[in-house]
Amino acid sequence: MPNSVASQTLFLYSTTVSDVGTVRSNNQDSAFAGEHLIAICDGMGGHAGGDTASTIAIRSLAHIEHDDVNGDVSTVARMMETSVMAAHDAIVGKAKRERKLAGMGTTMTAVALVAGYWVLAHIGDSRAYLLRDGRLTRMTQDHSYVQHLIDTGRISPAEARNHPQRNVVMRVLGDFDIDPHPDIAIRAAHPTDRWMLCSDGLCGVLEDSTIEQTLTAYSDQEECAQQLVSMALKAGSTDNVTAVIADATLALDADAFDLPHQTPLVAGAASASLEPIADILNEPVATAPMLRDANASPAQRAAALIQSQPASQPSPRVAQPSAVREENGERANPDTGEIPVIQKRDGHVTDDPNDPDVAKAIHHERQTQRKETRKRGRRNRLIAILIVIAALALATGGAFGAYRWSQTKYFIGNADGVVAVYQGVNTNVFGLALSHEVKRTNIDIDSLPQAWRDQLQDGITFNSYDEAIQHVQVIRQEKSNFNDNSNTSKSSGNAGNGTSDSSDSSDSSGSNGTDGDSSAGSSQTDGGTADGTAGDTGTDASSTGTDGGDAQ
Repeated sequence: MPNSVASQTLFLYSTTVSDVGTVRSNNQDSAFAGEHLIAICDGMGGHAGGDTASTIAIRSLAHIEHDDVNGDVSTVARMMETSVMAAHDAIVGKAKRERKLAGMGTTMTAVALVAGYWVLAHIGDSRAYLLRDGRLTRMTQDHSYVQHLIDTGRISPAEARNHPQRNVVMRVLGDFDIDPHPDIAIRAAHPTDRWMLCSDGLCGVLEDSTIEQTLTAYSDQEECAQQLVSMALKAGSTDNVTAVIADATLALDADAFDLPHQTPLVAGAASASLEPIADILNEPVATAPMLRDANASPAQRAAALIQSQPASQPSPRVAQPSAVREENGERANPDTGEIPVIQKRDGHVTDDPNDPDVAKAIHHERQTQRKETRKRGRRNRLIAILIVIAALALATGGAFGAYRWSQTKYFIGNADGVVAVYQGVNTNVFGLALSHEVKRTNIDIDSLPQAWRDQLQDGITFNSYDEAIQHVQVIRQEKSNFNDNSNTSKSSGNAGNGTSDSSDSSDSSGSNGTDGDSSAGSSQTDGGTADGTAGDTGTDASSTGTDGGDAQ
């Protein structure tokens, strides 16, 4: 690998155009177009995640724009890989600290021009195309599920365009348990090389032949980017659409003072905050041009119909580095998406993870974060303990209040077989009785009717002690009445038994007399019968005697 400056000095001129599209509510793509570096990132992870992830990735790569390390291609290649891994760690760290960003990630495709060589870093399903000598070559391979199916011969490229899982990415940067190492490639650069980087919102709807034709037909970089984005939207893209166009140009006199220069452009989500990137580069950066075609999408056509005059294109916003902002009285914004910005002694500003000062700052920042995490953990534990104490105090207060209320009540119940008055309620909580005996009577429960026994077993409740005592008197009176009734019933029963005994004696005597008479009569009769002749004779004699009396 060459480590010296190439015999031909090439310069890179680039631009980028990005549009939110017709369906998405926000732009999660981010792009960078500079003199030595071009990059595109397609964020994913919901409304609050994808734009953050792609912005962090762009900021992590931005330092390569000026850190060419004297044309050492191998060093720049390692630097790009390290920067991509640093972006991955930063995205994961931010997702862990902010739960709403969990699951965010981004693709990343970047190309750097170093000493006459192209250094390409790629992960995800964004693409890099190289147009050389009128021929278009796809320089990256999608890290997607449908590409895996194509590579294994299960589906064709035509079937992949409409496959239901065409958006499933197998390798990205972010909060996922997958390999975050990028593919790195180095290729010799040629004058008139044209690069086109794009998100899947563009290459997912345009054929490679259409892309090749457009790159060939439009020599102006911005016009070419405008056309590609516009055509993708008209073709029905439902995603954010971003294109980066870069041309390699040969400088005839590399030592001339009037060499062309361009301000680095930032598009998409990363353009919302340019100051961190300006601090990283220590030079001005600007927002990329907006999509000019007002009729590029249905939403834009509707807006054009509503407005009487088309709205003028907003002028690009330019952000100055921190030194200029401080001179102008503007407040510096050091936020670089988890990668710290270090201002060195010579005034140079960098966020290169390979720089010892940056590495030291990262280490210090991580130590600070760990301390904050421990402090937050201790604070959370203290809050949990206080919550438990408060809950216990509330429960204790509630229990005490319930007990105090229970002691305003009274009930009459059973105490070892006699009627007693209790203070409290006839129940217990976790084995703790909420009542105690205050007065025991001599009323035997067994001497009460069954209905009273049942009520006393459950407890007869009263609102005051006096009411309970009054009811005890009622029970006592009822017991006395019940006993008197019982004695009266017994006395009546005994008298009835005496009469029955006399009657039984009389009946017995009468029965015996009657039986005697009957026996006697029977004996006589039997005697007469036994001696029928004599009986008859006697009868006759009696009759004769009577008749004789009459006669006398």
